[in-house]
Amino acid sequence: MSPKSPDEILTELQSLVGWEVKDGKLHKTYRFADFVRAFGFMTQVALVAETMEHHPEWFNVYSRITVDLITHDAGGITEKDFALAQKMDELAGS
Repeated sequence: MSPKSPDEILTELQSLVGWEVKDGKLHKTYRFADFVRAFGFMTQVALVAETMEHHPEWFNVYSRITVDLITHDAGGITEKDFALAQKMDELAGS
């Protein structure tokens, strides 16, 4: 799988809410009501990511989860990243 061009990335970003490109990766911060909801979201995403064989870079502090997506073996942002971003938004209810 090859990385998307900058123009392709900008076009695809229009279909996602709250995502941006930061340091060459798709980036978003999710906020939840509390730690349990945030951790529940991470658990749901972990199961999906495992089936996709595509795992996020993420960081959790209490009710906040910061996510970066990149396809390391392709050297950039690919369709896999956009597919996981979309699924994450669905699971978060956004």
